[in-house]
Amino acid sequence: MLIRPHIILLIFFVITVGASMGCSTFNPIPEEDPSFKERAQTKFENNIQVTAGVPSAEETKQLLGVNLYKQEIQPIWLEIKNTDEDPVWYLPLGTDSEYYDPLEAAHLNRFTSSKQNNKMNRHFYERGMGIHIGPNETRSGYIFTTLDEGTKEFNVDLIGEDQQLRTFTFFISVPGLRTDHSEVDLDNLYSEDEILSLDEEGLRKALKNLPCCTTNEAGTNQGDPLNMIIIGDAEDVFHAFIAAGWDETETVYAGSAMKTTTSFIFGSSYRYSPLSSLYTFGRPQDISFQKARSNIHERNHFRLWLSPMRYEGKPVWVGQISRDIGVRWTWQTITTHKIDPDVDETRNFMLQDLWYAQALEKFAFVKGVGAADIREPRGNLTGDPYFTDGYRIVLWIPSQPVNFEDVKNARWEIPSQDEATRR
Repeated sequence: MLIRPHIILLIFFVITVGASMGCSTFNPIPEEDPSFKERAQTKFENNIQVTAGVPSAEETKQLLGVNLYKQEIQPIWLEIKNTDEDPVWYLPLGTDSEYYDPLEAAHLNRFTSSKQNNKMNRHFYERGMGIHIGPNETRSGYIFTTLDEGTKEFNVDLIGEDQQLRTFTFFISVPGLRTDHSEVDLDNLYSEDEILSLDEEGLRKALKNLPCCTTNEAGTNQGDPLNMIIIGDAEDVFHAFIAAGWDETETVYAGSAMKTTTSFIFGSSYRYSPLSSLYTFGRPQDISFQKARSNIHERNHFRLWLSPMRYEGKPVWVGQISRDIGVRWTWQTITTHKIDPDVDETRNFMLQDLWYAQALEKFAFVKGVGAADIREPRGNLTGDPYFTDGYRIVLWIPSQPVNFEDVKNARWEIPSQDEATRR
């Protein structure tokens, strides 16, 4: 049956008006003790107590009456208790350099009704986080930030009359993102009998003897090189990469597959796009992170596997890092990325990235991948060529930030000039 154009326009008009009328009232649900506060974290320093919580998309919609997440806006709730004798000032720029003013956040979610807009403006303004906290005063409210799904990392900076800056750092998990690492029980991957405590000589030998590369599930074909070793507690490792601007990765399910396909077609960014499974120790990666550029075709990404090795009481992680420079269709996975063949450059990028983020204590190089000349590159599981000097980079992750000039070079091995010219 042929539908006339004016009928299509009429249907479109009815749907649009109906949707508009359905969203024409501002009606937040008041909650004295919202559920997100159960996930809130509290920190204390020098007579200042800061509590922070991040409501999920659904909680935000209920508490603030509009779908802020749809506009890429994420509220953070703060409560600052000052038991000092002097006032302090909260610096929202330290939390997010692109934060939204309460009335700006409201305006971006405005209704067609001026009455409803006025109601929303008052609601947002009254719940905004003030910047002045007097002596023996407690102030609470929302700061409206740019959206980060999964783990939200941010600082709360407070300055006093003496110009002393107090910084409180938070890592808060926000419901909604189905991350791959949430499905892995890291504490029970190995039995006590399987744990290997190594000294430096034993560690260097063990790292050299690791397989050169990831494999497919059957272990019959080699994939990308295992060119990165991380040493650090799971929480410190996780926080280091979040603080350095890396994003968590979603699991593969209908929703993430649809977002991946949409991003592929329109060339848009998808910060949490799933990574395909590569195998080491007979299992897919335990944790993966990525840094996306402006479109899904380009990103840096890495995979980590917890090994049974321990060095100075710290877990040793085996990793693979590469840079995606394009996307293509495949029959097996719908889409797959094409990697930059210079995998050493991406490996060295990670060194710089953690160094600048003050998330690096020490580094070293160790052989184990096996050199591959640019004129005779190896291939990964999807047929992409790569070349390498054959070294793995070893990165120690600290529990506290380390100044740039205090990072140590363990000087295990140094790639020679001849090996470097292969690049």
